[in-house]
Amino acid sequence: MSRAKELFSAQIPNTANREGYPAYTRSLEEQYVQTLLTNTIGNTFYADSETLLAESNAIHDQILEKNPEFAAKALIFARNKGLMRLQPIFGLAKLSSVSRELFSKVFLQVILIPSDLQDFMVILEGLGRGQGGRAVKRQAAQFLNSVSEYWAIKYNGRGRGYSLGDIVKTVHPKPISDKQKAIFAYLVGKEYDKTQVMQISAYEALKKATNTKEQIALIQEGRLPHEVVTGVIKPDKEIWNAILHQMPIFALLRNLNTLDRAGVLDENREYIKSVLNDPERLAKSKILPFRFVTAFHQVEKAWVKDILRQAVELTFDNLPDIPGKTAVFLDVSGSMEGEYLCIGSVFALALYKKTQGKGIFWTFDTEVYDPQPSMYDSILTQAERIKAGGGTDTGAPVEKLRKDNIYVDNIIIITDEQQNTGSPFYKELEKYRRSINPNTKAFIIDIAPYRSAMIPPTDKNAHYIYGWSETVLEYIAMSIKGYGNIIEDINKIEIGQA
Repeated sequence: MSRAKELFSAQIPNTANREGYPAYTRSLEEQYVQTLLTNTIGNTFYADSETLLAESNAIHDQILEKNPEFAAKALIFARNKGLMRLQPIFGLAKLSSVSRELFSKVFLQVILIPSDLQDFMVILEGLGRGQGGRAVKRQAAQFLNSVSEYWAIKYNGRGRGYSLGDIVKTVHPKPISDKQKAIFAYLVGKEYDKTQVMQISAYEALKKATNTKEQIALIQEGRLPHEVVTGVIKPDKEIWNAILHQMPIFALLRNLNTLDRAGVLDENREYIKSVLNDPERLAKSKILPFRFVTAFHQVEKAWVKDILRQAVELTFDNLPDIPGKTAVFLDVSGSMEGEYLCIGSVFALALYKKTQGKGIFWTFDTEVYDPQPSMYDSILTQAERIKAGGGTDTGAPVEKLRKDNIYVDNIIIITDEQQNTGSPFYKELEKYRRSINPNTKAFIIDIAPYRSAMIPPTDKNAHYIYGWSETVLEYIAMSIKGYGNIIEDINKIEIGQA
């Protein structure tokens, strides 16, 4: 077979999407990564949470039977690069019953904060594994020795089924220091050495304090998290001012509305700007971009919205530019309504800006629209104007490219892939390559957990990228420059020592 015939030979779809439209099956490894990076086990347009849970459970079992080492590496990637929690934790619980060695090696790379451990224990019990045996207890004990006073105060509630104290009683960790011994004693309600845990002592004193001045002093000296402060006292404006200056960046972002109701936003304008518009703090915080969209829709003050606009620009500012002429297509069909469109529109506009104005940005449902994006207006301002509705024809924008005789090096489409009318994306891509540019690369950013695909795995110039973090955009720029894909990157991950 000639190279041209090989490149353009028909690829026959071998499955169907949720609408019954022809689709392709990607490798089990890709399906697993997609599940880890997009499936939050919540309701979506085409599947309820029970269906998604059953499907994710099945794919965890399949990958663990075929390639448990890849599964272990993928869990690390999804938790640290993809910034997902629930699916990697669920996968870790499943891994614990398949390979103790792999489980022990990756545990501390998946369980990063106390709520991860709490959810892990609940999932383990739900899977009928009880408390998990010695391997689980050994790793949990190691994690517990990293629990700080701050974590002990913040995460010892019972909202997650297991308090930290419950886990300490279950695991019986051997403390590595006098301070850790005091923290463990505090968590299980025993007498503890107060001189070893000044932050905990401040918290306990706050419960009894009645004077505002004393309360503020304890909050500041103990650097007490706002969640526990509001759990034991009803803050007035003066106390909210003290709390505000101790909030981590994510807590500040999530509580802008609460701070506004408390009447402390306006007088802290410069401070809030210094936190939310600090490029270094934004990079370290690993806040998912759509969190800014959520906050943007919740707040009313114009100056706060301006700060959030700038925060999103800074979030994507350090990503590499995209070489070559690039067409960015955003699915705005009805099934994208809500969170998918919030995520998709931010990603699409960020990608367009990375083309330095040399690209194309179209939206589509069953028709194609030009929203006339600006290189100068903020991503959030432009994303707010994009609305969802109508059916889905993923081939429509590629068909328009071909009919308008527009040459591009890269096509990026952001979609949940649920085409229900028109010519399939891959069919139109092949037509485009035959008539305009045989070397056009295609990138599908799939932000949904459905496991069917628009392109076959045999197409080496077509790439799938899954997830909701800015990492997905980074991979596009890397792939265009010839740096491989997410699956290759996962395979390179070094698994730690048990």
